[in-house]
Amino acid sequence: MKKFLSLMLTAILLLSLSACFFGVVAKETYPDGTLVIYSTGQPQFRKIYYEAFVKNQAPNVDVETVQIETMAAGRQKVSMNYLAGAYDDMPEVIMLDAIGIVDLASAELLLDVTDYYTAIADEFVEGAVSDATINGRIWGLPDAVRPQVLFYNAAIFEEYDVDPAMMSTFDGYVEAGRLLKERSNGEVYLSYVCPTTYTWRYWGRRGLMPQANAHIWDENGNVVIGQDEGTKRALGLLDTLYSEGLLYKTTMMQPPLYEATDNGKIATFYIGAFWDEFLRKNLTKTAGDWRVMNAPVFEEVGTGGAPVSTFFCLVDTGTNEYVQLVKDLWYDFQTNTEDRNAWVAEMERINGPYSNPVAVEMLAHPFWQEPSKFYGGQSFRKGEADGLSNPSANMVVTPQDAEADTIISAEIEKYVAGEQTMEQAIANMDRELKIRIGKAEMP
Repeated sequence: MKKFLSLMLTAILLLSLSACFFGVVAKETYPDGTLVIYSTGQPQFRKIYYEAFVKNQAPNVDVETVQIETMAAGRQKVSMNYLAGAYDDMPEVIMLDAIGIVDLASAELLLDVTDYYTAIADEFVEGAVSDATINGRIWGLPDAVRPQVLFYNAAIFEEYDVDPAMMSTFDGYVEAGRLLKERSNGEVYLSYVCPTTYTWRYWGRRGLMPQANAHIWDENGNVVIGQDEGTKRALGLLDTLYSEGLLYKTTMMQPPLYEATDNGKIATFYIGAFWDEFLRKNLTKTAGDWRVMNAPVFEEVGTGGAPVSTFFCLVDTGTNEYVQLVKDLWYDFQTNTEDRNAWVAEMERINGPYSNPVAVEMLAHPFWQEPSKFYGGQSFRKGEADGLSNPSANMVVTPQDAEADTIISAEIEKYVAGEQTMEQAIANMDRELKIRIGKAEMP
């Protein structure tokens, strides 16, 4: 695999140089060294693009992409290096979500990019930096704005004569699961549930909670999760799905999940659009059977999936010698349509990860409407863009949310393990948050 990536990188570099790609950015002089980028997922695929650009602009600068298990792990690593005075071990860039930005910005470990981004904001989709904005200042450059969507195996729905359109609402989603269970004699599950932190992360914070208009804190920072109607609506739905046996219990992002899915045991995934890369990479038997639609809605709320944004955040390393190079790299990746499209085409060929751009002009290019064989001729890229319509607002993020997620997830994990009911889990979340955190600092 490493040899293949190396050969592919060489080919792309030669193509870039011969075609004079990346020539639109004025070159500056940078000291010898390595530009380090922390990211979850599979950053080695991004490195293919990043390294080609950087080598053209600064031949004496190397690019190193470091895979971090979670954004929380990356934040902790940055913080520990800073506290230890190991500034040379700090990355120039870390990919973060809203919680991570609040955490590191409050610790003064991120560089403010307000002035830089404001001058070019009109080039990007509206609201692209909302989750990176704290008290009017912007602490991250938008990398992706990805909606919550519903992936479903169309062949399963056809086999058991269940209309996928009924899943436009959560009531219909539950009913679809019941029909699939009944008509398959219990062989087909509507979706999955994970015994680890992934259940709160993907079913809860990023999925059902914002769509149900749920709250952990009130506007004054007081803990309200135990009395919140939105929380009862969101976690009550999860309880219905699990207690009725509609969710296949298995660990996320592990072979057994993909094997069960490819064998037709799991019919849908209500999850962020990022799940596309895991489906394409890990499913072979059911390739071509999958489709994507907008997330179901709670009829009493009426809004669709909440977008999940990730940001290219510049770390304050003390020297900050590659700041302009990082900004140029980010801008090129987001606005250079020819090179971005070529890179995405290669990612699709090798089942590598990619996301829709956040630049308005690039999104309008016909390439981003092209059909996909994996989705039976449907354009996943267009489906992802459509998923951004009628969005739910993301949950308010406070400096205490990283700790709150740990507390809440622990109670969800005990629920999945059968150690308590959902009502007990919610009550325990409420109590533990009040004891261990008390009042949150609202943004």
